[in-house]
Amino acid sequence: MGDNDYILEMRKITKEFPGVKALSDVTLNVRRGEVHAICGENGAGKSTLMNVLSGVYPHGSYGGDILLGGTPCEFRNIRDSEARGVVIIHQELALVPHLSIAENIFLGNEKASAGIVDWNETAREAAELLRRVGLGDSPQVRAMDIGVGKQQLVEIAKALSKKVDLLILDEPTAALNDEDSAHLLGLIAQFRDNGITCIIISHKLNEISAIADRVTIIRDGATIETLDLHGDEPVTEDRIIRSMVGRAMDSRFPEHTPNIGDEVLRVEHWNVHHPIDVDRLVVEDANIFVRAGEIVGLAGLMGAGRTELAMSVFGRSYGSRIAGTVYKNGKPIRMRTVSEAIDHGLAYATEDRKRYGLNLIQTIRENVSASALGKVARWGVVESEAEIKVAERYRTDFRIKAPTIEAVVGKLSGGNQQKVVLSKWVYSDPDVLILDEPTRGIDVGAKYEIYGIINALADLGKAVIIISSELPELIGMCDRTYAMSQGRITGEVARADATQESLMQYMTMDKGAAVR
Repeated sequence: MGDNDYILEMRKITKEFPGVKALSDVTLNVRRGEVHAICGENGAGKSTLMNVLSGVYPHGSYGGDILLGGTPCEFRNIRDSEARGVVIIHQELALVPHLSIAENIFLGNEKASAGIVDWNETAREAAELLRRVGLGDSPQVRAMDIGVGKQQLVEIAKALSKKVDLLILDEPTAALNDEDSAHLLGLIAQFRDNGITCIIISHKLNEISAIADRVTIIRDGATIETLDLHGDEPVTEDRIIRSMVGRAMDSRFPEHTPNIGDEVLRVEHWNVHHPIDVDRLVVEDANIFVRAGEIVGLAGLMGAGRTELAMSVFGRSYGSRIAGTVYKNGKPIRMRTVSEAIDHGLAYATEDRKRYGLNLIQTIRENVSASALGKVARWGVVESEAEIKVAERYRTDFRIKAPTIEAVVGKLSGGNQQKVVLSKWVYSDPDVLILDEPTRGIDVGAKYEIYGIINALADLGKAVIIISSELPELIGMCDRTYAMSQGRITGEVARADATQESLMQYMTMDKGAAVR
């Protein structure tokens, strides 16, 4: 294959940050008109490599060469790379919530003459771009009034407005449900047919197998190999995992023998109404319990009410007109606030760790101690020596990859941020730990480590509840799993009986048929 067949060549890319070599001699060749996947554990350097390519890290701040269509490129910023047809869509979407879809699409790239925006032209072109991405909403709708799946499509419409040749999607389906994910993957296949080259960074190996032509694996800042998914040798998910983590993962879940004790928490006849639309019942007559040393799963499709159930129990941090009874160790308790819930020995590790779970501008040390400052304080003043000792212990025990406990949490990879969230709540020494999507957006190797931490907590006698959208995770980790559909508990499945089919049957059950 000649060089001209490559739309992109990245040669010996090296990028260093203070104390960390993020990329070391990385080479990436992408063929024109293909879907090229990039895989690797969190912190492997995938996003750093794409930031080098798109000019977020300007030419001169890294070593190595970038060639587009055989021509060397020296991008000073994102505008430079976009002028050459390279557009990146980041995992954290960058839409302005109060602006309309049309305004977002052409923001910074307005349809204007003599400094005056042509709103008719803006609306007309926006409507055409929305049609191309299969989005039926009006261009006048505000970005904040559409779901995450549709926002992702608006980001892609925005990329298409810039005459894109090479589209980079960083974890595009991480926050999407199955239906939105399938639509997005179909769209990527369409782009390929229309001559747009795509690079997709994803942890979802089944999606990579379905959509990608080739996959490049990066580990510890270095290129390991590029595999042809349409070659003579079949490429299995296990083959990709082995390359990502540098070892065969015979089991994706650690071996665990539970030691289940007495009931710790019971929720009876729990009803929750929507916080704004107060007549709408979001959780209806839910009954669940969890025992010491037990890991209990909550399965359900998007909108089933799992997070709403957990948050409403945890100090009524969601919902209105909440009714029902919570028992702790057999006695009814009241948890009207988050502080009361924490005092009663509950902890809730949120699904959205960046927004609610962590202070991203603070250090590991400050985040870990935040949930129980009283334990490292004397006379109301935090003792820094005690705080340092605690943070160091968790950095070591949970294998948080950071040079020191003074590392700013916002700079860590997703898997390491999640370990800080777990450290923070484990330090508060709860009896009940509710983990909402504990491994979302985290690679296989870091997942395995987090599963080990969860098992260790159960072995200490903690009662653990896991909410997860990944059925293999619930089946692999949980001693029992409750399934929810349309706000009701529709079934309870023991570990021995748990299959994806049995859980999905309950998750899609009409709530009229729910278990009472």
